[in-house]
Amino acid sequence: MLPGDFSIDSSESEKHTALVRLEGVISDQSEASARLVVKGLKAAFADKDSAAVVLKINSPGGSPVQAGEIHDEILRLRNKYPDIPLYTVIEDICASGGYYVAVASDRIFANRASIVGSIGVLMNSFGFVDAMEKVGIQRRLLTAGEHKGFMDPFSPLTEDAKSHLEGLLHTIHQQFVDVVKQGRGGRLSDDQDLFTGLVWTGQQGVELGLVDELASLGTVARDIVKEQRVVDFTVSHSYVDRFSRSLGASISEPLVNQLRGESAFLLQ
Repeated sequence: MLPGDFSIDSSESEKHTALVRLEGVISDQSEASARLVVKGLKAAFADKDSAAVVLKINSPGGSPVQAGEIHDEILRLRNKYPDIPLYTVIEDICASGGYYVAVASDRIFANRASIVGSIGVLMNSFGFVDAMEKVGIQRRLLTAGEHKGFMDPFSPLTEDAKSHLEGLLHTIHQQFVDVVKQGRGGRLSDDQDLFTGLVWTGQQGVELGLVDELASLGTVARDIVKEQRVVDFTVSHSYVDRFSRSLGASISEPLVNQLRGESAFLLQ
């Protein structure tokens, strides 16, 4: 267990509000990975002195798989520990994959100026076909399978391939929409723009049913949980892991993947 801004000495046996932070882009390589976030959540729920668990989110989104794993684990833990509520407190932003996670909680709180929503899916990549032609470079790509190289950035994107990708995006988007509807239920407004990828302030989120109330972590601990003592159960990478990742994957991997034609679907 790593201390945070609101941490106390957890060796003392006393009722408290358990805190788990989800910060940054959600991916299997980040501190917002399902592995680390779920580890913190399990510890928070299992602690016999946890009166409630608060998931503090400050994330623009990320991997739909990682977000989905966190979401599903929250539902499992809520079912396993029915007497321990889980509340989400949004800090600056809780968009896309971040919101996918948030809807698994009992209630969602935010600041009036927080950014929430972005219920959509995107996929980005580069195309270098014209640039290759201008510099006189010919791409030689050999494949086995009619569509094996359809994401190659040095080859034209065919209409069939584009249609296939759009179908995948639509499928993942519908999964996202279904999860939000299941999590928020009748609290959602019937605004037609809810699932278009737009974002709103926390204040607007309350009006749209994306957020339950305006409140901070301190307010939730004091007025909702009735336990001002906050113990941080957030799990982070070790210093060595953070250092190595900052030199390698966090900078070079996205660019390398783009050059290889490896694009990812993102709830972002």
